[in-house]
Amino acid sequence: QVQLVESGGGLVQPGGSLRLSCAASLRTFSGYTTGWFRQAPGKEREFVAAISWTGNTYYADSVKGRFTISRDNAKSTMYLQMNSLKPEDTAVYYCATNYYNHYAIATDYDSWGQGTQVSVSS
Repeated sequence: QVQLVESGGGLVQPGGSLRLSCAASLRTFSGYTTGWFRQAPGKEREFVAAISWTGNTYYADSVKGRFTISRDNAKSTMYLQMNSLKPEDTAVYYCATNYYNHYAIATDYDSWGQGTQVSVSS
């Protein structure tokens, strides 16, 4: 399994920005789908964004145009830039990876980070 460590969460006002990072114990992201999910209290874990093993990027409709996913192969780190944050973005955010698998379903991922809290409130 891949070891994943997230950082970058915190408290931000509505309209603000945060960048989440996820360091992976990988030499390369080649062949890996890397994704971000989030889970709010009392809700199921939901897909946020992913870069598939083909290199394509995907976003949930709720974050499209506000969030940007990226990854740096040299640093074995993936990122989630979150702009124009809303209170409904409040959740624990998780990064995850799988090998040559689909991007949108949590059960298709086999490695997960510990999660980082993002709170959007005035």
